[in-house]
Amino acid sequence: MQNLPARRKPTYSIEAVDNALQLLQILRDVGSLRLKDAAAELGVAPSTAHRLLAMLVYRGFAVQDETRRYVPGPAMGAGPAGFSWTRQLRDISRPHMEVLCARTNETVNLMIRVGTKVRFLDTVESGNILRVGDRQGTLLPAHKASGGKAILAELDPAVLEQLFRSPNAELAGDYIADAEYPAFLRELESVRANGFAANFEGTEEGISAFGMALHNGKGMVVGALSVATPVARFRPLFDAGLVGVMMETRRQLEMDIAANPTDAAGSL
Repeated sequence: MQNLPARRKPTYSIEAVDNALQLLQILRDVGSLRLKDAAAELGVAPSTAHRLLAMLVYRGFAVQDETRRYVPGPAMGAGPAGFSWTRQLRDISRPHMEVLCARTNETVNLMIRVGTKVRFLDTVESGNILRVGDRQGTLLPAHKASGGKAILAELDPAVLEQLFRSPNAELAGDYIADAEYPAFLRELESVRANGFAANFEGTEEGISAFGMALHNGKGMVVGALSVATPVARFRPLFDAGLVGVMMETRRQLEMDIAANPTDAAGSL
């Protein structure tokens, strides 16, 4: 039986805890990371990124595959999204999110569905002193988040049943009870009819959000955008034309998504 070489602890200390946590989020959400991409994401030198990644490898949160890319290691508590296109979606969406943030002066989020949850891939924060903060890497119940509702509204009824009414859903704590399920379906019908979803303090006290699903060139849902705001500012924002602004942003973003050359099943 071949003995595996002992892991060597790096001889330096790591003080940039936030940078290390950002790398963990990227590994979890994207699934793989190159050294130069890590350095670019953090805005640090490649040598600094290498030291951070080496510590993650040492602690088992990352490993290197045969192409020298870093991928999630066995100590990663939550697995990656499992999709190869999440980085592309984030890169394509970011400029549109920045424009939407500037037009609304509120925080904008990009998310994808992972089972019964939505995972926030990116956030562009508002410049307001009182604002919704960065949600990148956060997991929330899809049926409570505005973007999650927008995504769920486009799923087949059989898929919804499997997600929220199956024995597996009950074991995972995602089961929606008999008394609540009809109202849940009616809400999704309304979302389909209107083309958007809202969340009024459903995931966090004092926070409201407005979400729309994003589609690829084949009409398949690939994610969602949301605008999140303190609840007191939601109604004035809505009355000022939030629906039209978001629909225009989505239209332009979906044109860029459709123009993306990736064409694998379930991808952009």
